[in-house]
Amino acid sequence: MTKRSYIVLTLILCSLPVLAQLNPQSKKVTERYFPDADSIEEITPALQKKRGFTNYDELINFITQLQVKHPKLISISYIGESQKGKKIPLVRLTNPDKTDKTRVWMQGGLHGNEPASTEGVLYLLYQLLSNPKYTYLLDTIDLAVVPMANIDGYEKQSRYAANGLDLNRDQTKIMAPETVALKQAFSNFNPEVGVDFHEYNAYRRDFAKMGRFGITTLYDIMFLYTGNLNVPENMRRFTNTVFVNNARKALDTNGLRYHDYMTTGDYMGDTEFNLGSIHARSSATSYALTNAVSTLIEVRGVNLGRTSFKRRIATTFIIGLSYLETAYHNQNEIKEEIAQAEKTQPKITVTSVRKEYKDTIQVIDLDTYETMALDVTIHDALQSSPKLVRSMPLAYIISADQEALIEKLHLLGITTETLSEPKELTVEAYQITAYDNKGELYEKMNRQTVETQLETKTMTFPAGTYFITTNQKNTPLLCEVLEPEAPNSFVNFGVLKTDLNNELPIYRLSK
Repeated sequence: MTKRSYIVLTLILCSLPVLAQLNPQSKKVTERYFPDADSIEEITPALQKKRGFTNYDELINFITQLQVKHPKLISISYIGESQKGKKIPLVRLTNPDKTDKTRVWMQGGLHGNEPASTEGVLYLLYQLLSNPKYTYLLDTIDLAVVPMANIDGYEKQSRYAANGLDLNRDQTKIMAPETVALKQAFSNFNPEVGVDFHEYNAYRRDFAKMGRFGITTLYDIMFLYTGNLNVPENMRRFTNTVFVNNARKALDTNGLRYHDYMTTGDYMGDTEFNLGSIHARSSATSYALTNAVSTLIEVRGVNLGRTSFKRRIATTFIIGLSYLETAYHNQNEIKEEIAQAEKTQPKITVTSVRKEYKDTIQVIDLDTYETMALDVTIHDALQSSPKLVRSMPLAYIISADQEALIEKLHLLGITTETLSEPKELTVEAYQITAYDNKGELYEKMNRQTVETQLETKTMTFPAGTYFITTNQKNTPLLCEVLEPEAPNSFVNFGVLKTDLNNELPIYRLSK
């Protein structure tokens, strides 16, 4: 190798880490489709410096200063610690002089590389406390906000928690300390409305194969609200037609583009699109299964650094404000819809199938920089159909030695009782008739796919056995984690290990 060749190679190798971090978006795309917002005041920590994002110390100082200025309207508590020992703040905003509130939960920064989620939430807090146009909302709203849910990940701008877990895939298995803290706080607060702010990647690897020289997404924001059929139909409809629809109108007013949330997936070698979700492992469905209005907000921003940063913050703020305004103006309707949802459903959808169809979506062609209609195949969770259906039991019964499962149920806001003395009951037992453990770790868990057969039998359950009625608010979530074939159940995630021909230590007491 010549000296010159060696120098060239060295320069290339040294530049690879830098190249890997380069913003994928051209100035032309930014200026034409995503110009920054002039309306955003530079009042949050990141906006007061030229580079980087709000760090933990700046966050704590910012919310502390808000509390100093508005002690009547704001309180700060700490719900737990990150894996690196940093306390997780929960900010509460409400007017204590008023009663009869709607409880709203908001969070940002669950994925640490989505900075506009945290910055947008901080901007919302500031405006609610400092701008007379918005303080009225606190008269009838009790707002709980976790502005930086994944502190360790956020500090290094990594999606994951310190132990490598994705905190938005951890909401039924509940393995990370942050998830434990967040779930306990969420259940204690018992919100009627829940919003989780995120950012999405507009330059997915699959997009490079589409069009002549690749495509990128056109949408400033995508809405993820659940298609899970165990969420009562009235709550799914109310979320979409009232909360999401009002947010769409606000986006229209501000000239921002939107769509229901989509990701790509591999279907026998073809790249197709998944729309919506049914998975209780992530917040949009997990919140909804507690019979709350629930939406996960995806703003266009992952890997874009500070490109269009004010626009992304503005988008987050507009959505947050819209949801609060809708909650304010629909207080009675929210309570009525939740009361209707809490009436026990007669059936449980254990597994479901998405509707598949052809459609077109609007994208930006990176060859011409024009918008184009892209022909796609959609797998639509919002139009799911039941596959495996079971009747709703009167109660679930769990063996006394399954304390770990019971702890997770309590974190999910589910009430349990224990038998004070032995009791003979006729129940349905789950017998494992098919079992597959692929041996591949998913989020550090060995997943299990099972089929079961229900066997009716009479058993004497000893004192200390857990009895869990299905006549409670979070019953949909209870069914999601206990029915073994469900895609995010304790069995599926390997939290409860089993094998072929085993009988599960979970039983169904029929009505």
